[in-house]
Amino acid sequence: MRGHPAGEWLRKPVRLRGIKLGETVDLIVDASRTRLLGFDVLCGDDVHRFLPFGAASLADGDVKVASTLTLLDRHERSFYQSNGVSFVENGELQGASIAEDGGVVLENS
Repeated sequence: MRGHPAGEWLRKPVRLRGIKLGETVDLIVDASRTRLLGFDVLCGDDVHRFLPFGAASLADGDVKVASTLTLLDRHERSFYQSNGVSFVENGELQGASIAEDGGVVLENS
């Protein structure tokens, strides 16, 4: 299997022990478009935070975290966004799939 369609992970709840913290609004991939760096999460307080892929698990239609400390604020988030590519803004990624290890498989690969 080549993974799950990347778009499948948009608008997914982000939960900590069943409590909804927010939802994914974008996926950020590395500049070479080969790895998922993480998620742009719109939290319940209307603040965007970055959730690194390695700190998340994808299960039962939710993005699960073990701690709220894994949701990075504006300063930390800007590093990932300036060094990555937005899934939402990049048409090339629309047909991409995300493997369980975070690898990005482009539709034409």
